Amino acid sequence: MAFFEYRKQDAQGNEAGCSRIFYECSGSGPAVMLLHGWGCNHTFWAPIAQVLSRSYTVYNFDLPGFGQSDEPMAVWGVNEYVEMLEAFVREHCAGPVSLVGHSFGGRMSILYASRNPVTRIALVDAAGVRPKRTLGYYRRVYTYKFKRWLVLNIFHRPDLFEQWRAHQGSADYKAASVRMKPIFSKVVNQDLKEFLPAIQAPVLLFWGEKDTATPLADAKIMEKMIPSETRLVVIPGAGHFAAFIEGKKQFADEMRAFFGIVAGEGVKDINKEGQSDGK
Repeated sequence: MAFFEYRKQDAQGNEAGCSRIFYECSGSGPAVMLLHGWGCNHTFWAPIAQVLSRSYTVYNFDLPGFGQSDEPMAVWGVNEYVEMLEAFVREHCAGPVSLVGHSFGGRMSILYASRNPVTRIALVDAAGVRPKRTLGYYRRVYTYKFKRWLVLNIFHRPDLFEQWRAHQGSADYKAASVRMKPIFSKVVNQDLKEFLPAIQAPVLLFWGEKDTATPLADAKIMEKMIPSETRLVVIPGAGHFAAFIEGKKQFADEMRAFFGIVAGEGVKDINKEGQSDGK
């Protein structure tokens, strides 16, 4: 266990980074970065970290704002999270790294791989493709903006606005801290499709068939737009956490194959609690 001290300032010289980022390092060999999803932490990757650490140096993070890591001091987007990762790689790694990203961690992986050399990428129910906006979506957005204007500018009741806003949005938004809420809003509205054609490394897409957070249609868009060798693995009936629940045994097998780990190395099986049965 260790902490990465990351300092970043904005154009005005104000603190915009976050001072301490928690990570675990295990194994030896080429570097692999494990990047979890929004609202999660490094523990989600523990079984896979054990699989990969037999042949690789595995860095397993609590991303800024989650787990034991500090929250960013400014409103970060995907770019700022990737800048943090780039700073970490420059300080700790020699040569290209591999990436494994679930959901929000997939966003980071896409952007990082579009502008840095990487060895391979596993995108696991990854976010990054913004859905098509319906008329109902725009109706909700403009209704929200009108209510905000009315409460703040006519009634001058910011307290009422905050109470109302606390009940709006997704479960992830509601669960976020005051500082993380605007970060969540910023990252989920970033469409990363334009960066997919710049990815040159082999890609494994691992997806739950019934994922409603990042639908299977997103994976098919990625498969089509990424020009490098890409393989899509779909777990029937599984949701957004297919790699950790319904498909965890198959995910471990796919990761061994994708990373070229010899049969018998790493975790032999993943039991119902997600723990290693290997030695």
